[in-house]
This record gives sequence, structure tokens and C-alpha cells, in this order.
Amino acid sequence: MSSNPVAETVASLMPRAKAELAELVAFRSVADFDQFPKSESEGAARWVADALTAEGFQDVALLDTPDGTQSVYGYLPGPRGAKTVLLYAHYDVQPPLDESGWATPPFELTERDGRWYGRGAADCKGGVIMHLLALRALKADGGVPVHVKVIVEGSEEQGTGGLERYAEAHPELLEADTVVIGDTGNFRVGLPTVTSTLRGMTLLRVQVDTVEGNLHSGQFGGAAPDALAALIRVLDSLRAEDGSTTVDGLSSDASWDGLQYDEEEFRADAKVIDGVGLIGSGTVADRIWARPAVTVLGIDCPPVVGATASVQANARALVSLRVPPGVDVAGATKLLQAHIEAHTPWGARVAIEQIGQGQPFRADTASPAYRAMGEAMAEAYPGQEMQYSGQGGSIPLCNTLAALYPDAEILLIGLSEPEAQIHAVNESVSPEELERMSVTEALFLRKYAAN
Repeated sequence: MSSNPVAETVASLMPRAKAELAELVAFRSVADFDQFPKSESEGAARWVADALTAEGFQDVALLDTPDGTQSVYGYLPGPRGAKTVLLYAHYDVQPPLDESGWATPPFELTERDGRWYGRGAADCKGGVIMHLLALRALKADGGVPVHVKVIVEGSEEQGTGGLERYAEAHPELLEADTVVIGDTGNFRVGLPTVTSTLRGMTLLRVQVDTVEGNLHSGQFGGAAPDALAALIRVLDSLRAEDGSTTVDGLSSDASWDGLQYDEEEFRADAKVIDGVGLIGSGTVADRIWARPAVTVLGIDCPPVVGATASVQANARALVSLRVPPGVDVAGATKLLQAHIEAHTPWGARVAIEQIGQGQPFRADTASPAYRAMGEAMAEAYPGQEMQYSGQGGSIPLCNTLAALYPDAEILLIGLSEPEAQIHAVNESVSPEELERMSVTEALFLRKYAAN
């Protein structure tokens, strides 16, 4: 990294950053209160609020959002007449999945092979620390040149929309000239990247019922309609032979014309087992950034251990559909619901409940903020130029902010590069990436203020 006061300050703050990230990772802040105590999320929210207060933020508040979670807000005034920048991250995390699959405890930040491991280390508690580091570096070298608003969400991973609805009810709260969403990441370690598109998402709970109660599979099997078999038929109808997503009426042939994703690199990043093929058609970038993708997230049915010889009376699944930019998620949801109903066999009863959604997003990459970010990345990553990539994941707040503040510029950066393995076991963050992206954000704020 080039030698400059901002970079030197961030480097000196890295031990403190590690200690703070360890404190934040220790909160089991999964916003599913059937699985994890609400007090864990509330503790993480208070930690963030205390950190903002310690940095001189005003109006620090724990916002009770309509989905029963808390988001943390703070305002740091800058010079008179300066622009306002909103910095976003989230403190809630994905469940740890099978904790025995982790090499080290998921809620204990652990250094191993040059990376820091722990649930939320990259997605997105590391993003909270990134914002703090950038602001501290600027304060140590002449001051923060813009007004800063920080919003740290408490339910992003659940997709329950609490912060979106809160923002819509209080539109003045998050108003800014530019928004920096710290919840994506570089295409790979060392390659500075902004995410210019996001796929949207709809989440459906599907239940199939066929008989009034489970039946003996010897006495009734062969004629009695099996709800689990019916559900399997429905789920299988959502994919073509090559694995492509097939929802009746939903286009799935768009292409991506930006940064491409080498197939062998993707196989390595995704840790695809030797001999197992990738699914879908077109380039990898087409498949993960420009086209819809359905995923069965879970099925409620008897586990293998303890199963009885029974025809199942009911079965349930959680189905996610990722929706590319240019496709309205409400329309895609209706098509998915109609597809499921049309492909449910044997006249089985099917009930569909939508439990989450977020619109796709496309940024204006020709804006002044993007030019400032390009300059900042080139300085923080010597010898590299800013790249534009898509993101298969969803950040529903992006579209809410774009609708509320149509003149605001929205940039997406972060720490979730492929090695981070976000949402999987053994999630980690590269401390070098945290350092460079913190420098990037500090330089961006300075360059953007000077425009």
C-alpha cells in the first residue's frame, strides 16, 4: 500500500480493529429469535451504538423497526456546506449452520493462516469496523470532510424488511447525497471492485397436503397420494435438465457484458467437487448476475434417522428465487406462485406464503461518486483499477433508498470476496482486505468532498 497518512493511521489501528471485531463477532446476533435469543441481537446493537457515541456521533439511536429488530443510527456533522454521505452495514448474521463443521467456534474470532475466522467477520460485522476505521483515519489526518450518517441494520439476512419500512416512514432520516453500502466485496482478494448490480429476491414457504394423516406405506402405498413425493415433483419442475431455473413465463436468457468470471476460478471459489458439473448455460457471469436462480433452502419432512414406513400426509419447503435487474420482483413472485400451483400433481392442496422479498438494483456508474471511488481504489490498491461486477445476492434496502432519494448516488463495496465463504461454515475476512478497503473508503470520502 502506498505510504500516506491515512494508510499509516489505518495500519496502526488494525490491532484495535481485530479486538473490536472479536467483540462484535461474539454476539450470536442471528435475527431469527426462534433459534437465537433476541438479547444477542440487542447486545450487538448496543455495541454499535456505543462505538458511534465514542466517535463523537450525535443523535445516536436504537431504532425499533416494524419487524421487531433494531437498527442503529448516528450522525457525525462535517464542515458547513459539506455533502452528506450515508454509510451502511448490518450487524445481524446468518445462522452458523452445523457448528461442528467449523474448524474453530463460529462466534469466536480466530486467526488462522493469515485470515480472521468467525460468523459475520466479512458479512457484515467487518463492514461496521471498516466504516469506523475509515472515519478514525480521517479524524487523525485533518478531519472528516463530509457530514456522515451511519445506519447499521439488524435484520438484513432475514429479509424481513424492517429497516426499509422504517425508512419509508421516516424519509428524512437517511437522506444523503451519496450512500456507501459496505455489504458486498471485491471480485477477489486484491482486485478493487464495486458492485454495480444486485439480484432481487423473493422467499416463499410452500406446503403440500394430501391426506388427513400419515398412512402405513405397505397398506396404502401405491395408491395414496404422498405429500413428500408431490413436493419433490413441484421442486424438480423449477429446473431444466441442465439445472437452469425454469419458472413458467420468467425469462432466463439475459447476458452479462461486464467483468467475466472464469469457469475454473468459479469452480475453485465454489469448491465444486471434482467430476461434478456446473448447472445452467451461458457464461458464469450470465448465470449468477444476469439470470434468475431458484434454490430450495430447506424441506420439512421426516429425517432419515427415526423415519417410519409411512406415506407422508404433508411436507413443506422454503424456496428462494433470485431475480436479475430489470425484472420486477412482485411480478416474478406471481409467476413463481402460479408455476408451483400449476405443477402440483394429483390435485394435492398447496399453500404458498411469501415471507420476504427485495427488488433488484442497478447503479449509475457514470456518476461523480464512482469517479471518486475509482481514484480512491487506485490509490489504495497500487497498480490496480476499479472493476465493476454484479452480485448474485440481494440487499433490499438499496432499492428503498433509490426510490426515496432518486438523486442520491449509491455505491456498493465491502469485504465479502470469494475466500470469505460468507453464509457458509468457516466464514472469514482478510485483514489486509479490511485494511485496504478502510483506506479506500477514507480516501473516497476525501476525494468526493473535493469534487
